[in-house]
Amino acid sequence: MNANLKAVDAARLSEKLAEATPAEIVAEALRTVGMDRLAVASSFGIESATLLKIVADVEPSIPVLFLDTGWLFPETITYRDTMIARLGLSDVRTITPSVGALAEKDPSRNLWSADPDACCYLRKVEPLSEALSGFDAWINGRKRYQGGQRTSIAAVEIEGSRLNFKSVGCMPCTRRVNPGDSARAGRWADSEKTECGIHNRMPLTDGAGI
Repeated sequence: MNANLKAVDAARLSEKLAEATPAEIVAEALRTVGMDRLAVASSFGIESATLLKIVADVEPSIPVLFLDTGWLFPETITYRDTMIARLGLSDVRTITPSVGALAEKDPSRNLWSADPDACCYLRKVEPLSEALSGFDAWINGRKRYQGGQRTSIAAVEIEGSRLNFKSVGCMPCTRRVNPGDSARAGRWADSEKTECGIHNRMPLTDGAGI
């Protein structure tokens, strides 16, 4: 990808892809960025199969980054393995938090309760930031219909030096969604927290943002 890609280029791409199908967006990402510089981030959650199927149909060897926080439901791991086999994904990379950072900052494994923002940063934002540092663009599974900050997601966004082409979470922070609730109502229930931070503009080295 052209290292000098600017926000105006992202806006132009987003306008071009406004009426495109998801498969066309993935294909355009490949053409624009190239196989070696494009990644897909997937939680392998209950709705992930749709995006992963689209990606697999376009090119099953696009790298897929799976973030294992150490707090995932066993069923999530099983679902991941099932999807990999069923869709023929050939480059799924499991990303985990730093063992040293966990020992230093969450030795009792209760950070999720004491400071959920710090827990998400430690177990999600930092490891994914490092994993994405070798890519110029990533495709993720945010959905406009989930509401909140996600209702106005563009097809293509610029994040620092990286392009961002457009739910079950960790066990302690996920509850069953009640009838009539929004799709993400079960995430960090009874708190004001709505996002883990992965998709927020958190400052990172070299100007790259996630």
